[in-house]
Amino acid sequence: MPVHRSGTARRPHTAAAGILFSALSALALLLTLPGAATATDAGTDATAAKKPERGSAHMGMGVIQHDGQGGLPRDTRATQTEGVDVSSHQGNVNWSSLWTSGVKWAYVKATEGNYYKNPYFGQQYNGSYNVGMIRGAYHFATPNDSSGANQANYFVDNGGGWSRDGKTLPGALDIEWNPYGAQCYGKTQSGMVAWIRDFLNTYKARTGRDAVIYTATSWWKTCTGNYGGFGSVNPLWIARYDTTVGELPAGWGVQTMWQYTSTGPIVGDHNKFNGALDRVQALAYG
Repeated sequence: MPVHRSGTARRPHTAAAGILFSALSALALLLTLPGAATATDAGTDATAAKKPERGSAHMGMGVIQHDGQGGLPRDTRATQTEGVDVSSHQGNVNWSSLWTSGVKWAYVKATEGNYYKNPYFGQQYNGSYNVGMIRGAYHFATPNDSSGANQANYFVDNGGGWSRDGKTLPGALDIEWNPYGAQCYGKTQSGMVAWIRDFLNTYKARTGRDAVIYTATSWWKTCTGNYGGFGSVNPLWIARYDTTVGELPAGWGVQTMWQYTSTGPIVGDHNKFNGALDRVQALAYG
């Protein structure tokens, strides 16, 4: 039988091992180069790249991400009145179609922080009024930008006022997850409560009305420590996309309004007022 010299049969294995070693070395070098990202880093960068443009925030934009969503509300014997909320995302709204579908009230985003005014505010605010709806304005709060008083004044000066005409609802403070950064805007729980109080006090001093508070229970617990001191005077507008309103924040035994979906007909965000149309009118009159 043929005789093989020592080492002859090992050469193919040695070559393969060398190729594998070279490939692994190159990969290791690549991962240590400046700017090389791990899979986790890449995911973080992608998330950061998707941050919305300042001014684009709107009611409920963090609800599904943080609280999820379930089914639509169950039919009950309690009379409720359908409403919507809109912002620049909806552009020019077909108010006639909404009115025909049974929507009787609306809230329109007027301002955000102390730097943004909704460019569609006129069409949305006046258009809803002109078809017969009872309407109001809301402010998306960014407590890390300026004081509550500063933002309340900015809101009132740019569409957030109130008049006793029976068609204008009190202004609403939209206080929820920060779409641009840390969910509590860098505030401690006590600091957040103080900021909200500053806004509410200033709004009432300017308009004579107690503002509506729009929020989600989970955010309220996290960022205010489930503070219960506003429930006796400020109507609650709760955000929850499920069959029931669920647990409410401390201080409120019942909600005045409930945003129950972001995928309703025509404009997306649909709400139920906890009462018949005459109760909506009563809130408007004050």
